[in-house]
Amino acid sequence: MSNLSKSTLSFITAASFIVLLGACEKQDVASGEKGPAERAGAQLDQAAKRAGEELNKVAEKAGQGMQQAGEKLENKAQDAQKKE
Repeated sequence: MSNLSKSTLSFITAASFIVLLGACEKQDVASGEKGPAERAGAQLDQAAKRAGEELNKVAEKAGQGMQQAGEKLENKAQDAQKKE
């Protein structure tokens, strides 16, 4: 390969890398725009938060149910002791 074609090939390769790097440049943080991965991450965070809140509600209801069941058992045990 001649020196001219090597130089041309090097120039084209370098220019290609510069164009590719420019296309991959991060968006300006000051613009506030989020990329697709950031938006998906935010949606996952919101879904996890909602799921956690719903789980807390279910756990609270289950706890209340267990407390009521415990009170009923205690009342029945007291009634059984009174009958003896």
